[in-house]
Amino acid sequence: METLEFLRKRSSVRRFKPEPLPEEDVRAILAAARQAPTDASAQLYTILRVRDEELRRRLAHLSGDQRHVLEAAEFFVLLADVHRLDQLLRHRGERLGEWPRTALHFAVTDAAIAGAHLAVAAEALGYGICWIGGLLNRVDEVVGLLELPRGVLPVSGLVVGVPAERPDPRPRLPADLVIHEDRYHRYRPEELEAGYAAMAPFSRKGDWLPLLKHYFAAGGVMEARDAVYGLASALQGFSADLPAAAAETLHLRGLDAGSLGEAVSGALEQGWRGVLFNRGVFGEAVVWLEKETAAERGEGRTPGEAFARALAAALPAED
Repeated sequence: METLEFLRKRSSVRRFKPEPLPEEDVRAILAAARQAPTDASAQLYTILRVRDEELRRRLAHLSGDQRHVLEAAEFFVLLADVHRLDQLLRHRGERLGEWPRTALHFAVTDAAIAGAHLAVAAEALGYGICWIGGLLNRVDEVVGLLELPRGVLPVSGLVVGVPAERPDPRPRLPADLVIHEDRYHRYRPEELEAGYAAMAPFSRKGDWLPLLKHYFAAGGVMEARDAVYGLASALQGFSADLPAAAAETLHLRGLDAGSLGEAVSGALEQGWRGVLFNRGVFGEAVVWLEKETAAERGEGRTPGEAFARALAAALPAED
């Protein structure tokens, strides 16, 4: 089958035969993933192959008890990884710069591109694949299970195996909605309705809206994931204004935050009535936390660090 025809007809597989992949095929698939494009040669990703059955069972549970995570021959976790780059720089006497937002952007991009190469290579060998976005349901617990150091964050899971089904390709939005020229196209109501019509076969009820509502509307799955993802991102060092150590200090005191703004909001909800930010005589950040009967002061290199120290002085760490 020609490459374009192969890509046009591909589909995700969720039922697998209980057959292992030959190790030479696994090596070939992973070699293809390693040849994925990457910005400035950094390769800000890691592919974690899960072989421990108990670990896979626990990851499957955190992903929503998806059966195919257990049934497929192989389960990989794609990781955004800046930790290795930090170690490489330290090894030659250099220090990683302060660019957490850009780091997360490029690391997630690298992991996604490498994962896509892995998936296409597996499909080219006749195997079935399925991305496991549910791995982000409790991404903080996944970080702990996989013992990820700071600078590493899960992006997605990916199963590969011998397919027990060959589903038809699922519908996609019309080309005019996803492919624009020169400038971003503003959508007309009739174009949006055409999008719903094109995606209607995706649902057994013939209506795409309930699925979108379940995942993406207010109160949906993604909203629930977002707070957990924000916390995990901060704990892993990807917050621009809340250092990882500060996020951990707050987390140990029952205040989960992915940013300094979320931390301040959380403190106010805990009964603190005022937060004052200032600069000390040596340029250090100074924070005062105030309530009716108490006031606490914290200092640090950044406002986030100073805020965490002020709260740590006021509250004991939770077990």
